[in-house]
Amino acid sequence: MTMTALVAPTVTDYATSADLATLVVRTTHDGEIMLGAEQLRLSCKCAHCTRARFDGRFPQAFPGIAITEIGDLGYGLNISFSDGHNRGIYPKPYLLNLAGR
Repeated sequence: MTMTALVAPTVTDYATSADLATLVVRTTHDGEIMLGAEQLRLSCKCAHCTRARFDGRFPQAFPGIAITEIGDLGYGLNISFSDGHNRGIYPKPYLLNLAGR
C-alpha cells in the first residue's frame, strides 16, 4: 500500500511587474500567479479598511493604483500602495486564495 501526502502550495518568491500594477507570485505548485494592484488594494483586510467597509466608506475601485513597496514578514507580505495605504498584511495562503489556488 502506497500513501501519498498532499502538500498545499506555498509562496516561494514574489516581485512586482515593471509598471507596478501587478504582484507576480511564484509558488511551489503553479509556477507564477499574477495579482493586480487594484485587486490587492480592494482585498485589504486591515482594521482601517474593514472599518471603512463597515461604515460604507470603502471605495468600489482604485483605478491606476500601484504597488510601491513590499515587506516580507515571513508568513505574509506587507504591501504599500500609491494612495499611501501601507497597513495591509497579506498572509501567503490569502494571496493564493485571491488567485483561486
